[in-house]
Amino acid sequence: MSRKTLILRYGAFAVLAVLANLATQRLALFGADPVTGPRLAVAIGAGTLVGLVVKYLLDKRWIFFDDTTGMRGHGRLFFLYSLMGVATTAIFWITETTFWLLWQTEAAREAGAVLGLTIGYVTKYALDRRFVFRTAARPA
Repeated sequence: MSRKTLILRYGAFAVLAVLANLATQRLALFGADPVTGPRLAVAIGAGTLVGLVVKYLLDKRWIFFDDTTGMRGHGRLFFLYSLMGVATTAIFWITETTFWLLWQTEAAREAGAVLGLTIGYVTKYALDRRFVFRTAARPA
């Protein structure tokens, strides 16, 4: 796969995961007026989990071309993939929460989420390539 194809594909998958994340958050926050800290935390956590699963499945198959099968193999990879996401998730959560605290609007919160997720995904690709999918095909 060419570097350009990799970047476009990875970017598209990041957008899909972000949309899944934000849609889940909106569902969790539906009817919440005003949005409280605990409700926001639940929404961010649920969105993170949904986005993580979506991104893992897409990355595994279409970015790293990993053919691991079975519960044990998937479990190990998903654990490592999730572990690499801990620091990048902190970037996302801190950015989204900061935007919410500063401007307290849904648009600001979602802008913070998009910014935090973008920074996180760029970092995460490098970590996944090095530590999770080590035997995966490299871009030409």
